[in-house]
Amino acid sequence: MNRLLLPLLLVTTVSFAADLPKVPSKPIAVKKEVLFADDFQGAEPAKVWHKVVPTFVVENGALKGTQTRDVTIPAADGKPEIRAHAAVHGLEIPTQDSVVECRIKFEGATMIDVEFDDRKFTGCHYGHICRAQVRLNGVTIIDEKDGNMRNDIYEMKKDPAKKAEVAKLLVGRQVTYPAKLETGKWYTLVVETVGDAMRVTIDGKPAAYLKSSGIAHATKSKIELGVAGKDGYFDDIKVWNAEPAKR
Repeated sequence: MNRLLLPLLLVTTVSFAADLPKVPSKPIAVKKEVLFADDFQGAEPAKVWHKVVPTFVVENGALKGTQTRDVTIPAADGKPEIRAHAAVHGLEIPTQDSVVECRIKFEGATMIDVEFDDRKFTGCHYGHICRAQVRLNGVTIIDEKDGNMRNDIYEMKKDPAKKAEVAKLLVGRQVTYPAKLETGKWYTLVVETVGDAMRVTIDGKPAAYLKSSGIAHATKSKIELGVAGKDGYFDDIKVWNAEPAKR
């Protein structure tokens, strides 16, 4: 159970805009067949969805996530510690290269993300491979497989004396681009994952880009949606198998 209760991923390094790689202006992926689509018109999430860390509900034709584990509860009376964690909703959709498109809306949420995992992969904590996080003031892409969730790095992070060593190992494994989003407004989020690269657009505009080895993991068996803080919404999600765009 505890392995599900990962601490919220926080941006620990800040890159100045001038230092950031330019986000490709054109898509890096070409959509192929549709693997999944959901417009959340039912009274509750379809059975294909599964709860990873509650709470998600269908509300007014959209999927609403609300972080309820917002405070860490120490171990006591023989019960294990329960750590603060974003709400997470999951799908079993094996992909390698893909395009995920959905609409998102902040209504108190501090972070909304799209994550790729492979639970059978044991080289990183809980099989976390990579993710794209959106906040009102920025978009972050993280290579978790070869970055902050790689087993040795994950353990090193627990030792404050190794902070500098960890920082060196994480260089190039995540990037944050500035953004300016508004609460209460719907945005179209697209996450393209091709080879070792991930590109994010918001309302069709380039928002973030990262090339890092862990993104190229061949079997991304799960796609998970996350919400930190209070309410965050998803709607009209589609997942395509993809191939690299020709340059």
